[in-house]
Amino acid sequence: MNIKVSPSYIDGRITAPPSKSSGHRLLICAALAQGDSVIEHLEYSEDIKATIGCITAMGAKVRKEGAGVLRVTGCGGQIALPDAPVFCGESGSTLRFCLPLFSLTDHAVTLTGAGRLMERPQDVYRSLFEAQGLQFVHGGEEGITISGRLTPGEYTLPGNVSSQFISGLLFTLPLLGGNSTIHIEPPVESRNYIDLTLSALNTFGVEAGWEDDCTLVVPGRQQYHARKVVVEGDWSNAAFMAVLGALRGDVRLEGLDPASAQGDKVIAKFLRRCGCRMKKENGAYCFGYSNLIAPVTPVDLADCPDLGPILMVLAAFCTGRTTILNAGRLRIKESDRIATMQHEMAKMGVHIQCVGDTIEIEGGGMQPPSRPLKGHNDHRIVMALTVALLGAGFQGEIQGAQAVNKSWPGFFSAIRSVGGKVEVLDD
Repeated sequence: MNIKVSPSYIDGRITAPPSKSSGHRLLICAALAQGDSVIEHLEYSEDIKATIGCITAMGAKVRKEGAGVLRVTGCGGQIALPDAPVFCGESGSTLRFCLPLFSLTDHAVTLTGAGRLMERPQDVYRSLFEAQGLQFVHGGEEGITISGRLTPGEYTLPGNVSSQFISGLLFTLPLLGGNSTIHIEPPVESRNYIDLTLSALNTFGVEAGWEDDCTLVVPGRQQYHARKVVVEGDWSNAAFMAVLGALRGDVRLEGLDPASAQGDKVIAKFLRRCGCRMKKENGAYCFGYSNLIAPVTPVDLADCPDLGPILMVLAAFCTGRTTILNAGRLRIKESDRIATMQHEMAKMGVHIQCVGDTIEIEGGGMQPPSRPLKGHNDHRIVMALTVALLGAGFQGEIQGAQAVNKSWPGFFSAIRSVGGKVEVLDD
Protein backbone atom coordinates (compact mmCIF):
# COMPACT_ATOMS: atom_id res chain seq x y z
CA MET A 1 0.00 0.00 0.00
CA ASN A 2 1.30 3.44 -0.98
CA ILE A 3 0.06 6.58 0.75
CA LYS A 4 0.28 10.31 0.19
CA VAL A 5 0.73 12.60 3.19
CA SER A 6 -0.28 16.25 2.77
CA PRO A 7 0.26 19.34 4.97
CA SER A 8 -2.17 19.31 7.88
CA TYR A 9 -3.10 21.10 11.06
CA ILE A 10 -3.09 18.63 13.94
CA ASP A 11 -5.57 18.96 16.77
CA GLY A 12 -7.55 16.27 18.53
CA ARG A 13 -7.67 13.45 21.01
CA ILE A 14 -7.18 9.73 20.68
CA THR A 15 -7.17 6.75 22.99
CA ALA A 16 -3.80 5.00 23.02
CA PRO A 17 -3.92 1.66 21.20
CA PRO A 18 -3.59 -1.55 23.22
CA SER A 19 -0.04 -2.45 24.17
CA LYS A 20 1.37 -5.11 21.88
CA SER A 21 4.01 -5.97 24.48
CA SER A 22 1.38 -6.51 27.15
CA GLY A 23 -0.94 -8.35 24.75
CA HIS A 24 1.69 -10.95 23.85
CA ARG A 25 2.43 -11.68 27.47
CA LEU A 26 -1.17 -11.93 28.63
CA LEU A 27 -2.09 -14.22 25.74
CA ILE A 28 0.74 -16.63 26.56
CA CYS A 29 -0.08 -16.69 30.27
CA ALA A 30 -3.75 -17.32 29.46
CA ALA A 31 -2.76 -20.15 27.13
CA LEU A 32 -0.73 -21.82 29.88
CA ALA A 33 -3.48 -21.50 32.51
CA GLN A 34 -6.07 -24.09 33.45
CA GLY A 35 -9.56 -22.91 32.47
CA ASP A 36 -10.94 -19.87 30.69
CA SER A 37 -9.31 -16.45 30.70
CA VAL A 38 -10.81 -13.33 29.15
CA ILE A 39 -8.55 -10.70 27.60
CA GLU A 40 -10.09 -7.30 26.85
CA HIS A 41 -8.83 -4.30 24.84
CA LEU A 42 -6.76 -6.39 22.44
CA GLU A 43 -5.54 -5.08 19.06
CA TYR A 44 -5.48 -7.73 16.33
CA SER A 45 -2.20 -6.64 14.78
CA GLU A 46 -0.18 -9.05 12.66
CA ASP A 47 2.19 -9.73 15.59
CA ILE A 48 -0.67 -10.48 17.96
CA LYS A 49 -2.24 -12.77 15.36
CA ALA A 50 1.08 -14.64 15.19
CA THR A 51 1.01 -15.21 18.95
CA ILE A 52 -2.61 -16.35 18.78
CA GLY A 53 -1.53 -18.88 16.14
CA CYS A 54 1.30 -20.11 18.36
CA ILE A 55 -0.81 -20.58 21.48
CA THR A 56 -3.38 -22.41 19.39
CA ALA A 57 -0.59 -24.75 18.27
CA MET A 58 0.21 -25.31 21.96
CA GLY A 59 -3.30 -26.62 22.52
CA ALA A 60 -5.09 -23.50 23.77
CA LYS A 61 -8.53 -22.70 22.34
CA VAL A 62 -9.24 -19.13 21.33
CA ARG A 63 -12.49 -17.42 20.41
CA LYS A 64 -13.55 -13.82 19.94
CA GLU A 65 -16.30 -12.48 22.16
CA GLY A 66 -16.66 -8.98 20.80
CA ALA A 67 -14.50 -6.11 19.62
CA GLY A 68 -11.07 -6.57 21.16
CA VAL A 69 -12.26 -9.31 23.53
CA LEU A 70 -10.81 -12.82 23.43
CA ARG A 71 -11.64 -15.89 25.50
CA VAL A 72 -8.71 -18.26 25.89
CA THR A 73 -9.17 -21.80 27.18
CA GLY A 74 -5.71 -22.72 28.39
CA CYS A 75 -3.82 -25.98 28.08
CA GLY A 76 -2.99 -26.10 31.80
CA GLY A 77 0.72 -26.15 31.08
CA GLN A 78 0.46 -29.32 29.01
CA ILE A 79 1.95 -28.16 25.71
CA ALA A 80 0.58 -30.05 22.71
CA LEU A 81 2.88 -31.39 20.00
CA PRO A 82 2.08 -29.37 16.86
CA ASP A 83 1.28 -31.39 13.75
CA ALA A 84 2.95 -28.81 11.47
CA PRO A 85 5.67 -26.13 11.71
CA VAL A 86 4.63 -23.26 13.97
CA PHE A 87 4.45 -19.98 12.03
CA CYS A 88 5.56 -16.87 13.94
CA GLY A 89 5.02 -14.31 11.19
CA GLU A 90 7.52 -11.48 11.54
CA SER A 91 7.16 -11.30 15.32
CA GLY A 92 10.40 -11.63 17.28
CA SER A 93 8.41 -11.59 20.53
CA THR A 94 6.27 -14.52 19.39
CA LEU A 95 9.25 -16.62 18.35
CA ARG A 96 11.42 -15.96 21.39
CA PHE A 97 8.60 -16.13 23.94
CA CYS A 98 7.21 -19.41 22.62
CA LEU A 99 10.29 -21.34 21.50
CA PRO A 100 11.34 -22.60 24.98
CA LEU A 101 7.74 -23.53 25.76
CA PHE A 102 7.65 -25.94 22.82
CA SER A 103 10.66 -27.74 24.32
CA LEU A 104 8.22 -29.04 26.95
CA THR A 105 6.74 -31.39 24.33
CA ASP A 106 10.09 -33.28 24.51
CA HIS A 107 9.79 -33.84 20.74
CA ALA A 108 11.11 -32.12 17.64
CA VAL A 109 9.24 -28.89 16.87
CA THR A 110 9.97 -26.47 14.03
CA LEU A 111 9.20 -22.76 14.22
CA THR A 112 9.17 -20.67 11.05
CA GLY A 113 8.68 -17.03 10.16
CA ALA A 114 8.56 -14.39 7.45
CA GLY A 115 10.47 -11.26 6.51
CA ARG A 116 13.75 -10.91 8.39
CA LEU A 117 12.62 -12.94 11.40
CA MET A 118 14.79 -15.97 10.69
CA GLU A 119 17.80 -13.72 10.10
CA ARG A 120 17.57 -12.23 13.56
CA PRO A 121 20.04 -13.56 16.16
CA GLN A 122 19.01 -16.63 18.17
CA ASP A 123 22.45 -17.62 19.51
CA VAL A 124 21.36 -17.14 23.13
CA TYR A 125 18.88 -19.99 22.84
CA ARG A 126 21.29 -22.07 20.79
CA SER A 127 23.86 -21.88 23.57
CA LEU A 128 21.32 -22.73 26.28
CA PHE A 129 19.95 -25.71 24.38
CA GLU A 130 23.37 -27.08 23.42
CA ALA A 131 24.61 -26.69 27.01
CA GLN A 132 21.86 -29.11 28.06
CA GLY A 133 22.59 -31.52 25.22
CA LEU A 134 19.41 -30.59 23.36
CA GLN A 135 18.93 -30.05 19.64
CA PHE A 136 18.80 -26.54 18.22
CA VAL A 137 19.10 -26.26 14.44
CA HIS A 138 18.76 -22.82 12.86
CA GLY A 139 18.11 -23.65 9.23
CA GLY A 140 17.74 -20.16 7.77
CA GLU A 141 14.49 -19.80 5.87
CA GLU A 142 13.61 -23.38 6.82
CA GLY A 143 13.13 -22.21 10.39
CA ILE A 144 14.42 -23.35 13.77
CA THR A 145 14.02 -26.94 14.91
CA ILE A 146 14.36 -27.81 18.58
CA SER A 147 14.17 -31.19 20.27
CA GLY A 148 14.41 -32.11 23.92
CA ARG A 149 13.00 -30.73 27.14
CA LEU A 150 14.68 -27.93 29.05
CA THR A 151 15.54 -28.82 32.64
CA PRO A 152 15.43 -26.70 35.81
CA GLY A 153 18.62 -25.24 37.22
CA GLU A 154 21.05 -22.39 36.69
CA TYR A 155 20.83 -20.27 33.52
CA THR A 156 23.27 -17.54 32.55
CA LEU A 157 22.46 -15.02 29.83
CA PRO A 158 24.17 -11.84 28.60
CA GLY A 159 22.36 -8.69 29.64
CA ASN A 160 23.09 -6.71 26.48
CA VAL A 161 20.83 -8.78 24.21
CA SER A 162 17.09 -8.74 23.68
CA SER A 163 15.14 -9.26 26.90
CA GLN A 164 12.83 -11.51 24.87
CA PHE A 165 15.17 -14.43 25.57
CA ILE A 166 14.85 -13.85 29.31
CA SER A 167 11.08 -13.53 29.04
CA GLY A 168 10.87 -16.81 27.10
CA LEU A 169 12.60 -18.58 29.99
CA LEU A 170 10.40 -16.82 32.54
CA PHE A 171 7.28 -18.23 30.86
CA THR A 172 8.76 -21.75 30.73
CA LEU A 173 10.74 -22.33 33.93
CA PRO A 174 7.76 -22.18 36.36
CA LEU A 175 6.35 -25.29 34.63
CA LEU A 176 9.49 -27.39 35.21
CA GLY A 177 9.88 -29.90 38.01
CA GLY A 178 12.38 -27.90 40.05
CA ASN A 179 13.55 -24.42 40.93
CA SER A 180 15.61 -22.29 38.55
CA THR A 181 17.76 -19.19 38.69
CA ILE A 182 18.51 -16.84 35.81
CA HIS A 183 21.82 -15.00 36.09
CA ILE A 184 22.07 -11.96 33.81
CA GLU A 185 25.52 -10.64 33.04
CA PRO A 186 25.57 -6.85 33.50
CA PRO A 187 24.69 -4.43 32.13
CA VAL A 188 21.05 -5.52 32.15
CA GLU A 189 19.32 -3.74 29.26
CA SER A 190 15.56 -3.53 28.68
CA ARG A 191 14.91 -4.30 32.35
CA ASN A 192 11.47 -2.74 32.01
CA TYR A 193 10.43 -5.40 29.51
CA ILE A 194 11.51 -8.10 31.96
CA ASP A 195 9.42 -6.38 34.63
CA LEU A 196 6.47 -6.38 32.22
CA THR A 197 6.81 -10.16 31.92
CA LEU A 198 7.06 -10.57 35.69
CA SER A 199 3.92 -8.48 36.08
CA ALA A 200 2.01 -10.73 33.65
CA LEU A 201 3.22 -13.86 35.45
CA ASN A 202 2.17 -12.49 38.83
CA THR A 203 -1.26 -11.55 37.44
CA PHE A 204 -1.77 -15.20 36.48
CA GLY A 205 -0.64 -16.46 39.88
CA VAL A 206 2.95 -17.40 39.04
CA GLU A 207 5.78 -16.43 41.38
CA ALA A 208 9.05 -15.15 39.92
CA GLY A 209 11.13 -12.11 40.75
CA TRP A 210 14.43 -10.36 41.26
CA GLU A 211 16.77 -11.64 43.96
CA ASP A 212 19.17 -8.80 43.17
CA ASP A 213 19.86 -6.48 40.24
CA CYS A 214 21.16 -9.29 38.03
CA THR A 215 19.45 -12.43 39.35
CA LEU A 216 15.95 -13.79 38.81
CA VAL A 217 14.56 -16.59 40.95
CA VAL A 218 11.88 -18.84 39.44
CA PRO A 219 10.30 -21.58 41.60
CA GLY A 220 9.23 -24.69 39.70
CA ARG A 221 6.11 -26.90 39.88
CA GLN A 222 3.80 -23.90 39.48
CA GLN A 223 0.46 -23.52 37.75
CA TYR A 224 -0.92 -20.61 35.79
CA HIS A 225 -4.40 -19.59 36.95
CA ALA A 226 -7.07 -18.25 34.60
CA ARG A 227 -7.86 -14.55 34.88
CA LYS A 228 -9.89 -11.74 33.35
CA VAL A 229 -7.49 -9.00 32.28
CA VAL A 230 -7.43 -5.75 30.31
CA VAL A 231 -4.54 -4.89 28.00
CA GLU A 232 -3.09 -1.52 28.97
CA GLY A 233 -2.49 1.38 26.57
CA ASP A 234 0.66 1.24 24.47
CA TRP A 235 3.35 3.82 25.20
CA SER A 236 5.44 2.56 22.25
CA ASN A 237 2.89 3.48 19.59
CA ALA A 238 1.54 6.46 21.52
CA ALA A 239 5.04 7.95 21.17
CA PHE A 240 4.41 8.68 17.48
CA MET A 241 1.30 10.68 18.31
CA ALA A 242 3.02 12.49 21.19
CA VAL A 243 5.85 13.64 18.92
CA LEU A 244 3.34 14.65 16.24
CA GLY A 245 1.62 16.89 18.78
CA ALA A 246 4.93 18.51 19.71
CA LEU A 247 5.76 19.15 16.05
CA ARG A 248 2.50 20.24 14.49
CA GLY A 249 -0.38 21.03 16.81
CA ASP A 250 -2.09 19.58 19.83
CA VAL A 251 -2.65 15.92 20.60
CA ARG A 252 -4.42 14.65 23.71
CA LEU A 253 -3.57 11.03 24.51
CA GLU A 254 -5.88 9.05 26.76
CA GLY A 255 -5.59 5.55 28.22
CA LEU A 256 -1.92 5.63 29.23
CA ASP A 257 -0.77 4.43 32.65
CA PRO A 258 2.06 6.52 34.14
CA ALA A 259 2.87 3.61 36.48
CA SER A 260 3.21 1.12 33.61
CA ALA A 261 6.25 -1.15 33.46
CA GLN A 262 6.59 -0.31 29.77
CA GLY A 263 10.02 1.19 29.17
CA ASP A 264 8.78 3.39 26.34
CA LYS A 265 6.85 5.63 28.73
CA VAL A 266 10.13 7.61 28.88
CA ILE A 267 8.98 9.32 25.67
CA ALA A 268 7.23 11.88 27.89
CA LYS A 269 10.48 12.55 29.73
CA PHE A 270 12.46 12.83 26.47
CA LEU A 271 9.94 15.31 25.04
CA ARG A 272 10.08 17.38 28.21
CA ARG A 273 13.89 17.48 27.94
CA CYS A 274 13.49 18.84 24.40
CA GLY A 275 11.24 21.66 25.62
CA CYS A 276 7.91 20.19 24.58
CA ARG A 277 4.83 22.00 25.85
CA MET A 278 3.02 19.22 27.67
CA LYS A 279 0.74 18.66 30.63
CA LYS A 280 -1.31 15.95 32.28
CA GLU A 281 -4.99 16.78 32.61
CA ASN A 282 -7.82 14.58 33.87
CA GLY A 283 -5.74 11.47 33.33
CA ALA A 284 -4.76 12.39 29.76
CA TYR A 285 -1.39 13.51 28.40
CA CYS A 286 -1.50 16.66 26.24
CA PHE A 287 1.33 17.42 23.82
CA GLY A 288 1.36 20.78 22.01
CA TYR A 289 3.40 22.53 19.33
CA SER A 290 6.73 23.68 20.78
CA ASN A 291 10.04 25.25 19.85
CA LEU A 292 12.22 22.23 20.41
CA ILE A 293 15.88 22.12 21.40
CA ALA A 294 18.31 19.22 21.46
CA PRO A 295 18.62 17.68 24.94
CA VAL A 296 21.76 18.71 26.79
CA THR A 297 22.66 15.14 27.76
CA PRO A 298 22.49 12.14 25.41
CA VAL A 299 19.35 10.05 24.96
CA ASP A 300 19.91 6.42 26.00
CA LEU A 301 18.05 3.66 24.10
CA ALA A 302 19.27 0.79 26.30
CA ASP A 303 15.82 0.30 27.86
CA CYS A 304 13.68 1.64 25.01
CA PRO A 305 15.08 0.56 21.61
CA ASP A 306 11.67 0.72 19.90
CA LEU A 307 11.69 4.50 20.32
CA GLY A 308 14.73 4.77 18.03
CA PRO A 309 13.03 5.78 14.75
CA ILE A 310 10.66 8.37 16.23
CA LEU A 311 13.45 9.86 18.36
CA MET A 312 15.52 10.32 15.21
CA VAL A 313 12.59 12.22 13.71
CA LEU A 314 12.24 14.30 16.88
CA ALA A 315 15.96 15.12 16.80
CA ALA A 316 15.65 16.39 13.22
CA PHE A 317 13.29 19.13 14.47
CA CYS A 318 15.36 20.12 17.51
CA THR A 319 17.72 23.08 17.37
CA GLY A 320 21.23 21.76 18.02
CA ARG A 321 22.81 18.34 17.97
CA THR A 322 21.13 15.32 19.54
CA THR A 323 23.19 12.31 20.63
CA ILE A 324 21.53 8.91 20.97
CA LEU A 325 23.41 6.14 22.80
CA ASN A 326 23.11 2.33 22.79
CA ALA A 327 21.39 2.17 19.41
CA GLY A 328 23.08 -1.03 18.21
CA ARG A 329 20.02 -3.26 18.52
CA LEU A 330 18.19 -1.11 15.98
CA ARG A 331 20.20 -2.92 13.32
CA ILE A 332 18.50 -6.26 13.97
CA LYS A 333 14.85 -5.30 13.92
CA GLU A 334 12.37 -5.68 11.04
CA SER A 335 14.87 -3.60 9.09
CA ASP A 336 18.25 -2.17 9.94
CA ARG A 337 16.58 0.85 11.50
CA ILE A 338 19.75 2.94 11.62
CA ALA A 339 20.60 2.45 7.95
CA THR A 340 16.93 2.76 6.96
CA MET A 341 16.39 6.05 8.78
CA GLN A 342 19.69 7.41 7.44
CA HIS A 343 18.59 6.63 3.89
CA GLU A 344 15.01 7.88 4.15
CA MET A 345 15.63 11.00 6.23
CA ALA A 346 18.43 11.98 3.82
CA LYS A 347 15.67 12.41 1.21
CA MET A 348 14.44 15.27 3.42
CA GLY A 349 17.89 16.78 3.90
CA VAL A 350 18.53 15.29 7.35
CA HIS A 351 22.00 13.87 8.01
CA ILE A 352 22.11 11.05 10.56
CA GLN A 353 25.61 10.03 11.56
CA CYS A 354 26.33 6.75 13.31
CA VAL A 355 29.63 5.62 14.82
CA GLY A 356 29.46 2.29 16.59
CA ASP A 357 26.27 2.30 18.65
CA THR A 358 26.04 6.10 18.88
CA ILE A 359 23.87 8.25 16.62
CA GLU A 360 24.25 12.01 16.16
CA ILE A 361 21.72 14.23 14.40
CA GLU A 362 22.03 17.96 13.68
CA GLY A 363 18.55 19.46 13.72
CA GLY A 364 17.16 21.88 11.15
CA GLY A 365 17.62 22.18 7.41
CA MET A 366 14.76 19.91 6.35
CA GLN A 367 13.50 20.00 2.78
CA PRO A 368 10.60 18.37 0.92
CA PRO A 369 11.47 14.88 -0.33
CA SER A 370 12.34 14.79 -4.02
CA ARG A 371 11.28 11.16 -4.38
CA PRO A 372 9.02 8.70 -2.55
CA LEU A 373 9.96 7.47 0.90
CA LYS A 374 10.02 3.72 1.53
CA GLY A 375 8.75 1.79 4.54
CA HIS A 376 11.24 -1.11 4.25
CA ASN A 377 8.59 -3.53 5.55
CA ASP A 378 9.01 -1.96 8.99
CA HIS A 379 6.02 -0.62 10.91
CA ARG A 380 7.99 1.80 13.06
CA ILE A 381 9.77 3.24 10.03
CA VAL A 382 6.45 3.92 8.26
CA MET A 383 4.97 5.58 11.34
CA ALA A 384 8.11 7.66 11.95
CA LEU A 385 8.24 8.88 8.33
CA THR A 386 4.54 9.78 8.45
CA VAL A 387 5.17 11.94 11.52
CA ALA A 388 8.23 13.49 9.84
CA LEU A 389 6.22 14.57 6.78
CA LEU A 390 3.32 15.89 8.85
CA GLY A 391 5.63 17.63 11.30
CA ALA A 392 7.49 19.43 8.52
CA GLY A 393 4.35 20.28 6.60
CA PHE A 394 5.62 18.48 3.50
CA GLN A 395 3.68 16.55 0.92
CA GLY A 396 5.19 13.16 0.24
CA GLU A 397 4.57 9.57 -0.67
CA ILE A 398 5.41 6.55 1.48
CA GLN A 399 5.64 3.19 -0.25
CA GLY A 400 4.95 -0.04 1.62
CA ALA A 401 2.79 1.70 4.24
CA GLN A 402 0.86 -1.52 4.98
CA ALA A 403 3.70 -2.42 7.36
CA VAL A 404 1.80 -0.57 10.11
CA ASN A 405 -0.51 -3.61 10.34
CA LYS A 406 2.28 -5.39 12.21
CA SER A 407 1.60 -3.44 15.39
CA TRP A 408 -1.11 -0.79 14.84
CA PRO A 409 -3.58 -1.44 12.01
CA GLY A 410 -5.53 1.67 13.02
CA PHE A 411 -2.55 4.05 12.81
CA PHE A 412 -3.69 6.00 9.76
CA SER A 413 -7.24 6.22 11.11
CA ALA A 414 -5.78 7.71 14.30
CA ILE A 415 -3.76 10.20 12.23
CA ARG A 416 -6.90 11.28 10.35
CA SER A 417 -8.86 11.60 13.60
CA VAL A 418 -6.55 14.42 14.73
CA GLY A 419 -6.60 16.18 11.36
CA GLY A 420 -3.78 14.45 9.50
CA LYS A 421 -4.28 14.21 5.74
CA VAL A 422 -3.34 10.72 4.59
CA GLU A 423 -4.60 9.34 1.28
CA VAL A 424 -4.24 5.77 0.08
CA LEU A 425 -2.87 5.83 -3.47
CA ASP A 426 -3.10 2.09 -4.08
CA ASP A 427 -3.63 -0.98 -1.97
